[in-house]
Amino acid sequence: MLPSHPVRTALGVTALVSGAIGCSEPRKLRSDIPIESTTAELVPAVERAVGLRFKHPPGIAARSREQVRSYLRHKLDADLPPEEVRGITLAYRLFGLIPDTLDLRALLLALYTEQVVGYYDPDSSTLYVVEGTDPEQARLVLAHELVHALQGQYLHLDSLLTQPRENDRRMAAQAVMEGQATLASLTALVPRQAYDSMPEFWREFRRSVRDQQSSMPVFGAAPLIIREDLIFPYLAGADFVRWFERTYPDTVPFGARLPQSTEQILHPDRYREQDPPVSLRFRGGAAVYEDGLGEFETRVLLTAMSGSESVGVAGATGWAGDRYAVFPAGPDYALVWWSVWDTEKAGQRFGQLLQREWSKRDRGGRRWEVKKGTVGSRPAVQLADAPIGWAGWNKVPEVEVR
Repeated sequence: MLPSHPVRTALGVTALVSGAIGCSEPRKLRSDIPIESTTAELVPAVERAVGLRFKHPPGIAARSREQVRSYLRHKLDADLPPEEVRGITLAYRLFGLIPDTLDLRALLLALYTEQVVGYYDPDSSTLYVVEGTDPEQARLVLAHELVHALQGQYLHLDSLLTQPRENDRRMAAQAVMEGQATLASLTALVPRQAYDSMPEFWREFRRSVRDQQSSMPVFGAAPLIIREDLIFPYLAGADFVRWFERTYPDTVPFGARLPQSTEQILHPDRYREQDPPVSLRFRGGAAVYEDGLGEFETRVLLTAMSGSESVGVAGATGWAGDRYAVFPAGPDYALVWWSVWDTEKAGQRFGQLLQREWSKRDRGGRRWEVKKGTVGSRPAVQLADAPIGWAGWNKVPEVEVR
């Protein structure tokens, strides 16, 4: 999850990939295991796998589980301040993506503490391994985090991954960073394996990641949006980077090559055709919070509402851009969400699905509507859900292309 967003982190949750290359029975990470020499051994392999060289050696250290928890708490407080947590919580509750009673910050801290076995800290340019980590997994942690350390010498990771109120763009950048780290760490550890020509490996890899995650108590009990947003950068990111390396073998997906949306991650043909997302903004209004879902989170929303992943995928296909805002409505809040679509057919399909699924909700004291329209030259769908007495019903806030 990106530090400024509740569902993804740039800390490198490398437990996700350990099962794909096989681990022995858990053993304590002994104090005599030479992480410095292991790191020095892995550096040239990581450089070959990524295609870049370290400008200077990265720092390496071990941390106790409590030190990791303290670090995560600090990062959450620094990068996800209370007003941001409040805004995100309000929006995701109104979308029905998280329960009304969920303490989002507490869940994230517990989830990260459960997940993280190693991380790269851009502030100190140091990678850390959690004490007690299985030695074989520690080797994978080091390889994965070395990729992040290498990325950090060519990019300003914190600024890249903490763009305010640009959820979808951040998620796309996160997918590139974690996708590259996943692929490069596997290649560095087992360099003679041609993973790209092994479809059975990737099927097993995806199954292993999901099975391993589901076995973790905090992750298994988390809402669908949190589970899927955590896994997305590793699985979809690895798929995109595999495609990128075949299509553009002479470069890396950084700088001007960086994807701009999860649509481009999910559909590399949209990336190749340089199809940027349509950027929207609200015309006035005193929103307490606003952002966008993007194609991927729109897919997750439709999946959660319908109970069908295939319905979610189909309904979100043809996404071109979106923006939502939470407005004060007396003691309650209003949600207004605008989305634009590539074709009239895609917009109509989405609008009909949203109308059908939103109507199933029990929203006592609230009113809602789904309307079709246009924004610029694009087919558009507007959702408004607010208390019956909301003054905004007289003129629902609109958006424009910026």
